[in-house]
Amino acid sequence: MPVRRRTPALPARLTALRTPADPGFWRSPVRGARFTAVLGVVLLAGLTLLFVTGLLSYAAYNPDLDPVNDKTPGKGWLGFYLFAWPTGPHWLYRLNQGLHVTVGIVLVPVLLAKLWSVVPRLFALPPVRSVGHALERLSVLLLVGGALFQFITGLLNIQLDYVFPGSFYTLHFYGAWVFLAGFVTHVALKLPQAVRVLRSGGIRHGGEGFPVVPGSPAVPASPVAPDLLTAPDPLTAPDPLTAPDPLPATLSRRGALVMVGAGSLLLLITSAGRSFDGPLRRIALLTPRGGTDQGPGPNAFQVNKTAAAVRITPAETGERWRLTVRGPAGELRFSRAELLAMEQHTAALPIACVEGWSTSDQLWRGVRLSDLAALAGYPDSPPDVFVESLQRSGSFRKAALRDNQVRDGRSLLALEVNGAPLSPDHGYPARIIVPAAPGVLNTKWVEALTFGEL
Repeated sequence: MPVRRRTPALPARLTALRTPADPGFWRSPVRGARFTAVLGVVLLAGLTLLFVTGLLSYAAYNPDLDPVNDKTPGKGWLGFYLFAWPTGPHWLYRLNQGLHVTVGIVLVPVLLAKLWSVVPRLFALPPVRSVGHALERLSVLLLVGGALFQFITGLLNIQLDYVFPGSFYTLHFYGAWVFLAGFVTHVALKLPQAVRVLRSGGIRHGGEGFPVVPGSPAVPASPVAPDLLTAPDPLTAPDPLTAPDPLPATLSRRGALVMVGAGSLLLLITSAGRSFDGPLRRIALLTPRGGTDQGPGPNAFQVNKTAAAVRITPAETGERWRLTVRGPAGELRFSRAELLAMEQHTAALPIACVEGWSTSDQLWRGVRLSDLAALAGYPDSPPDVFVESLQRSGSFRKAALRDNQVRDGRSLLALEVNGAPLSPDHGYPARIIVPAAPGVLNTKWVEALTFGEL
C-alpha cells in the first residue's frame, strides 16, 4: 500500500493572508488620529499660504494687461481676482515668492508624513458606500492628486528641470485650482465632524492620541475617512488609524513628529539662503542660485539667463545697437552714448524670480522710463509700455508694463549697475528694472520700447 504523507499544518498567521484592505495589514504603532491631526494643522496653514502667495505671484505678471504676459489665456473667470500689481514696497515680489517657494520646500516632509499616516484609509473597502462618501472620496482624490502635482511641478521648476509636458505657468495655475476644489469640498463635507471634535476637546484628549494596547481586538473601521482638519470624535468613535495589531514600538509618535520637523528644518537651512547674501546663500546647496560664489566685481550677483544661453552676440550689442522708442512723437532711435548723455537716475532694487531666488538690492543707474515716455509723446501721463528684447526665442522676450510701473521714478532703463556698465549676462547694453516686479519682466538686452495703447 502506498504510504500517505501528512502535510504539516500551516501556522495560523499564514492561513489568512492580509491585504492592504485589511486593517491588520498596517501595523505601525506610530499611526493615529492625533499624529495625523498635528500634521494636518501644519498643512492647513502652510497650504493656505502657498495658495495665496501663488495667486499673488500670478497677479504680479499683470496677465490681464497684454496677451504676451498671459501664459493661461483660457483661464476665463479664474482670473476674477487679478489687479494692477503695485510697485511698492520694492521688495514685495521678493518676499512673496521667497515665502511661496521656501514654504513649499519645507512642507515636503510634512506632506509625505501626512500621506503615509492616512494611507490605510485609501484601501478601505467598499470604496464607495453612499453618495456622500463618493463625494468625499472624490474630494480626497482631487486633494491628494492636486497637492502631489503642485509639489512635484513646483520642485522641478525650482531646480530649472522643465521635464513636464507644457508650460509650467499653465500647469501650475490650473493645478492650483484643482487642488483648491478638492480642499474646499473636503472641508465642507467634514466641517460637522470638525465642529464636534473641537467642541468635545477631542484633540486634547489622551496625550499621544487614542492608545491601543498590543494584542487588543481589532478596531472597527470608521465610516468617515480622516482629513487634513479633523480626527475622530473620541466620545463617539474609535480611532480608525491606530493599528489593531501593532508591531513593537521603536519610535514614539512624538519622536516621529520631531523627525518630520527635523527634515523640514534641514530643507529650510539648505534652501532659504538663495534669497540672501553671505553665509546663508553659500549653504543653500539644494537650490540653484545658492551655494556658489559669484566672484568679485559690481556685476557679481545671480543671473538666470546668460547672453550665451540665449545667443546674444557682441555684434548685436556693440556700436551698431540702437534703442527704438515709439509713441505719438514717432519712432526715435538712440545709441547707448546718447542714452548716457540724458539725465541719469539711480534706484536700489533687487532681482526676484519665480523660482524663489533673489538678489539683495543692487544700485542701478539709467534713464527713467517716464522720461523716455515723455520723449515718445507722453509728457504728462506716461502710459503702458511694450518692451522687446534682442533675445529671439524663449518666454518673456517681450513683455508689457503697466502705466503705474512706468510712472514710478525707480523704474529705469538701466545702463549701469553698482557703478559699472552692465555685463553681457546682466543685459548690456540696456535692461529694464522695475520695483516689485518678477524678474522676467525686468527685460534684458532691450531693443525697443513702444508707449501707448497695448
